[in-house]
Parts: sequence; C-alpha cells; structure tokens
Amino acid sequence: MEISPSASTAGVTERRGIPGASFVEDVETYLKQSGLDVNSSLGFLQERLQQYRVVEMKLLAQQRDLQAKIPDIEKCLDVVAMLEAKKTAGEALITDFEVAEGIYSRSKVEDNDSVCLWLGANVMLEYSLEEAKSLLDKNLENAKASLEVLVGDLQFLRDQVTITQVTVARVYNWDVHQRRTKQAVKEPES
Repeated sequence: MEISPSASTAGVTERRGIPGASFVEDVETYLKQSGLDVNSSLGFLQERLQQYRVVEMKLLAQQRDLQAKIPDIEKCLDVVAMLEAKKTAGEALITDFEVAEGIYSRSKVEDNDSVCLWLGANVMLEYSLEEAKSLLDKNLENAKASLEVLVGDLQFLRDQVTITQVTVARVYNWDVHQRRTKQAVKEPES
C-alpha cells in the first residue's frame, strides 16, 4: 500500500504494515499539497478504503483462527494434567478411542509417561508429560499474546477506516459546496 500525500502528516502512523490515515482539516490545502483533483482524490481514498477492508478481512480470519485455537490448547493442557494426576495416583487410564467412524474400543493404559501432540502439517511428536505441558503452556501464552496484538491491529484499522470515510465525506462535501458557489456566481450574470 502506498501512502498518499496529505495536508497534515502529524498523527499519521503505521502499525504492522497498516498505513495510517490523516485527518484533513482543510480540504483545499489537502488537494493542493497532494496535487490531485477532487475526483482523483476521492478515487484514491476509495481505493484506500478497499485496501483497509481487505486487511480487515485477513485480520478477522486470523482472529477467528486464534479464538478457535486457544480452547483447543486449553483442552490439551487439561488432558495432560489429567494424565499427570493419574500417573501420580498410580491409576491406570481407562478410555474409549475411535477405531473407525462410529466404532469405538475401550482400552486400559497402564504406562502413561508420554503423550503424542499433533503439531500440524501432518506432524505428530511424542513428548514426556512435563515437556508437553511446557510446550502447550508456551503455545497458549503465544496465542493469547497474538490475539491481543490482533485486537489492537483491528482497532487501529477501524480508526483508519473511520478517518478515511470522514475524509471522503469532507472532500465530497467541499466539492459540492464549490460547485454550488460557482453555480450561484454564474446565475446572477445570466
């Protein structure tokens, strides 16, 4: 995304690749400094809004993925904690597992010193219970931190969309006012 010239660059920032929008105080100055006419400026601002919407869709998809991932990690942590409790108590784990679709078998697991974690990309690794707990805790912490950053990015993006929409309205209204003023000047002469 390219950053447009603006009337006031103060307050224009960038957050993780998302360009900031500047509030246009004076439309005429903005148009002169940018070197654009009204239609080009409106076209540029509409294009910027579209870019913001694409980025927003990507961020929302990432947010949904993380919001689904966090409960899964917490569930895995609960299972590891349950396995550790069974191991400490010296109890065997009795569980049902799916053999085929809709067909289950009951098993008794006596030695539960390790657990297999699905890492994704068709990769599963066996970890000791302590290593698995440590890895899952780290993954949970990273997922929550990433979610916080995403929420901040989305808020920043929504602010930029609002500023850009206000700028579009200001430029459009300024153009309408200029046309009406020119029309009013021409009418008395006729």
